[in-house]
Amino acid sequence: MEERLTELGKHLQLALPGAVRGQSAAFEELTLEIEPGEVVRVMKVLRDDPKCQFKILVDICGVDWPQRAQRFDVVYHLLSLTNNFRLRVKLQVDEDTAVPSIVAIYAAANWFEREAFDMYGVSFTDHPDLRRILTDYGFSGYPLRKDFPLTGYVEVRYDDEQKRVVYQPVQLVQEYRDFDFMSPWEGAKTILPGDEKAVKKVGGE
Repeated sequence: MEERLTELGKHLQLALPGAVRGQSAAFEELTLEIEPGEVVRVMKVLRDDPKCQFKILVDICGVDWPQRAQRFDVVYHLLSLTNNFRLRVKLQVDEDTAVPSIVAIYAAANWFEREAFDMYGVSFTDHPDLRRILTDYGFSGYPLRKDFPLTGYVEVRYDDEQKRVVYQPVQLVQEYRDFDFMSPWEGAKTILPGDEKAVKKVGGE
């Protein structure tokens, strides 16, 4: 498989001049890093080229790197049943740069791109219906960004007691976000409530 992926990578490098920034193969999967503006051309070649035939778009997801100038990775996962290949395509964009939509190539991209827009704020040009898909209409912010605050935003829900839709602040309980990964072989360094009776008295009594 490694040899086949290497050959595929060389073929794509030649078939997509100026579009591929880099490539790597690991875990029986090829990863292509591409120029953001070339995503439509790349996807057409990946779908239609006889050596590729990536007919299935499995997923589109985002990755947030707040410390980078090009903050977001947009990652596409493709599958070729004919050639038994899996391919990952990655591109980098900043907060103000829109990515060309690939809905015209893969219809499944419609909801995937909407999710990336809703969760990360990544915009897609020429999308037929780019609006939020998981959060409510009045939601502010992008929940999967790493700088998204845990409180202060508003959520909408149906209140069964009031029999109407209500808006309320989002409150994520902080106390339960701290985890104690103490080894069960070490035991607690302090005496836990109820364990006082298990402590031996001085002098062996």
